[in-house]
Amino acid sequence: MKALPILALAFLAAGCEWVNPMLQQPKVKPYRKSVFFPDQIAMRAPPPGTQQASSVVDPAVATGRNGDGTPLARIPVALSPEMLQLGKKRYDVFCAVCHGVLGDGQGPVARNMSIRQPPSLLANWQRPDGFFFTAITEGYGYMPSYGPWLGTEERWAVVAYVRALQLSQRSRIDQAPPDVRGRLEKEDR
Repeated sequence: MKALPILALAFLAAGCEWVNPMLQQPKVKPYRKSVFFPDQIAMRAPPPGTQQASSVVDPAVATGRNGDGTPLARIPVALSPEMLQLGKKRYDVFCAVCHGVLGDGQGPVARNMSIRQPPSLLANWQRPDGFFFTAITEGYGYMPSYGPWLGTEERWAVVAYVRALQLSQRSRIDQAPPDVRGRLEKEDR
């Protein structure tokens, strides 16, 4: 008796035609007329300024390497104060926890790493800029890849900021501009 309602339901369901909604959704085929757009053209032109993902102008900018695979000696994009500000923001979020605010390898996470602490970025000032870019992109040692989280421009901005950190930590007070020198001398007392 319990099987009768199930059997009746199966009989009713067999008479219904189930349609996959994904197959029935409205769509426009290429080179066909479209009633959706006022000009009735289905294939739309890309928005102005759109660039194909595969059309990178210079592969060295995207990889940080020369054609022979060696790291680029210098940052291949134009430097600006805005780029350094972007680099500082991204460095503070992604890098400072291990490498420290000053780049000395004394971040809060580094203090708890017993196997191997992150290197000081200040000691690696002889390395080419492409080395740092590649390390950010692919990871290095225990450091994971940050390529998925930082775009190409952001990675070069971080490299520029690391260079600014290295320069600032190796400079003497007498090399600073007069207004900065005065402030630093007051803080030093």
